[in-house]
Amino acid sequence: MRVLIIGGTGHIGSYLVPRLVAGGHEVAVVARRPEPQYIDPRLGFGSVEWILADRSAEEADGSWARRMAGIEADVVVDLICYSPEQNRVMVEAFEGRITHFLHCGTIWAYGPPRRAPYFESDERRPIDEYGRNKAAIEADLIDRWRTDGFPATIIHPGHISGRKWLPIDPQGTRNGVGVYEKLARGEVVHLPRAGHETIHHVHADDLAQLFESAMINRQASVGEAFSGVAAYAMTLVGCCEFVARLFGREPNLEFVSDEEMERVMGAGAWAVTLDHLDHSPCCSIDKGRKLLGYEPRFTPEQIFVEAIEYLIESGELVV
Repeated sequence: MRVLIIGGTGHIGSYLVPRLVAGGHEVAVVARRPEPQYIDPRLGFGSVEWILADRSAEEADGSWARRMAGIEADVVVDLICYSPEQNRVMVEAFEGRITHFLHCGTIWAYGPPRRAPYFESDERRPIDEYGRNKAAIEADLIDRWRTDGFPATIIHPGHISGRKWLPIDPQGTRNGVGVYEKLARGEVVHLPRAGHETIHHVHADDLAQLFESAMINRQASVGEAFSGVAAYAMTLVGCCEFVARLFGREPNLEFVSDEEMERVMGAGAWAVTLDHLDHSPCCSIDKGRKLLGYEPRFTPEQIFVEAIEYLIESGELVV
């Protein structure tokens, strides 16, 4: 099959493209630059057809819709669509011309779970603009499948991580290597509240596996949404304990108020942490397992190990 990947050089695409090439598919990638961000471009990208384009700029001047309408493909994977209007353009460009359309959503479309784990059939209650936009895209694609037969599948990733892409850290943010240094050295790490809120990681290669499986198992995936996460979520305390024990220590934790966390972390990092606290995601992967054979290779702990190993090798983390 000929597969068109929009945004094929980022977190997911860097792993998905080599999978599809190895599977014998003809792959075309739309990107601003002809190189993946997270793996050596010589690995799996040699036979890719590059379509160099700046999506934002072309959407602004109207040429994006014309570009999409002129591309022939059997399958389209859109990894960088963030608004219902962006998605509408894609649907209109490919409706009646493709056999499968895969959209990359987010577990933020779910909102905070009323019960854990969260199942894809549970009600969507997004609490921010990003989540609301993704939920609206999902609802529109499912409706178009039911009414017009548009062959859509939605994958909702958790907190995407990889060797060169730091996971959401044990304080619930991405604030550099400081928290890893403190945990490795036995220094005080501040956590908000009681540290029981959860974060739900996923390795980018496991997401690539899920996208590939959805494409291969088209009959089971069309008209459906799937959570793309690791097999389980972890609490902030659990993340701190695991990282500290990698260095032979127990975490030196101090639980403080939200106001104190903002002072310690800084307003920007605290805003990210607060977003994760408010969502506290914990999602089920039973549906992906049963319908698509999805089985993540990376546990959250293995995601931390890979990221920390890279930080040490690159000299970013000194302990």
